[in-house]
Amino acid sequence: MGQPGRLIAFEGIDGCGKSTQARALADRLGARLTFEPGATPLGASLRTLLLTPGDDAPRERAEALMMAADRAQHVATVIDPCLARGEWVVTDRYGASTLAYQGFGRGLDHNELDSLVAWATGGRWPDLTIFLDVPVEVARERRSGQAADRFEGEAGSFLERVAEGYRTLAKGSTGVDWLVLDGTLSEDEVQRLIVAGLVERWGDELQERGFDR
Repeated sequence: MGQPGRLIAFEGIDGCGKSTQARALADRLGARLTFEPGATPLGASLRTLLLTPGDDAPRERAEALMMAADRAQHVATVIDPCLARGEWVVTDRYGASTLAYQGFGRGLDHNELDSLVAWATGGRWPDLTIFLDVPVEVARERRSGQAADRFEGEAGSFLERVAEGYRTLAKGSTGVDWLVLDGTLSEDEVQRLIVAGLVERWGDELQERGFDR
C-alpha cells in the first residue's frame, strides 16, 4: 500500500467562502471533494432534519448527536476509504464545526463535544484545517437574497459566538494544524494563500503528485 492520503477541512460560518475555496482546491489537487452534513445517504436524511427550521427541530444535545452520526458515517464510508487508497480529501466542514456551533454557539460542554467528535471519527483529525474568518455582517451580506437554513436563520449573536469560537479553536488547539485566512480578501488571493500554506507544509509531497503551484 502506498502513502495514505491527506485530509484537509475548510471551516467558517456560512458566507465565508469555504465552499468555493474547497471546490477550487479539490479541483487543483485532484482530490475527493466532500462535505458535512449530508454526503452519504444516511447523512442526507440527517441534513434535512438538522437544517429545516420548525418547532420540531432537534434540541441542542440531539443536534450534536445527529451531527456526530453524520460524521461517523461520512468518515467510515467516504473519508477513510479514500485516504487508505492514497487519495487526498477536501471536506467542507468537519469536527471543528461541532465544537464551534454546538459548543460555542449552543453552549454545550466543550470537553464532552471534543470526546464525541473523537469517538465519531475514530480519532481521525484533519491534517490541516483552513478557517476563513469573516465578520458576521459580511457573511450575511454575501448570502442576502438566499433562503436561510436553520443555522443561518439564527440571531446574529449566535453566529458571533460561532465565529469567535472558531477563532478560539484556531488559537488554542493542540495537535491540530490550522491555517487562518482573511475571508474578506478576493477569491484569487485567498486561493493563493491556501496554496502557499500547502506548499509550505507538504511541498515535496505535492511535487510528487504533480501539483501545479
